[in-house]
Amino acid sequence: MEFKLRPWRIEDLEDVARAADNPRIRANMSDEFPDSAEKWAKFLAAVVDNERILYRAVEIDGRVGGAIGIGPQTGVHRRNAELGYWLAEEFWGRGIITAAIREIVALGFAAFDIDRIFARPFESNAGSHRALEKAGFRLEARFEKTIVKDGALLDELVYAVRRPAKPERNERSGE
Repeated sequence: MEFKLRPWRIEDLEDVARAADNPRIRANMSDEFPDSAEKWAKFLAAVVDNERILYRAVEIDGRVGGAIGIGPQTGVHRRNAELGYWLAEEFWGRGIITAAIREIVALGFAAFDIDRIFARPFESNAGSHRALEKAGFRLEARFEKTIVKDGALLDELVYAVRRPAKPERNERSGE
């Protein structure tokens, strides 16, 4: 199944609200995840034409089927960026999010002066763990019972990928 990452548009409101309206998606997202058309409208207003972040719609078959984004950190964490994503349930298990993660990571390293991109999936989201691992992320840490979601205490996992090292040039051979 073909997909593309593209900038968000204000007119994506109906598609994104429909695609995200699923308790199985919300179960794996922060409590700030938009749960109404009004909140999605605020999200779109914040991300459209915002060059400080790299948020993209995941377009599948001409409509929004998910979202993915990288948010650079500030201060002492300024060489890091956080990755977040979700995909409509009808597209799960098809390799789309893994491919989208690879693509956004390459775009993130090209766009920002960062060395590390990290993601923090809930312990209960095994599909997200697999997608990150397939995209080259490694588990860096597990924080026990640090997340409260729907009344349950969950572990927080931290996966990360580092900027690929530039190959050293061999001065004698000119390579």
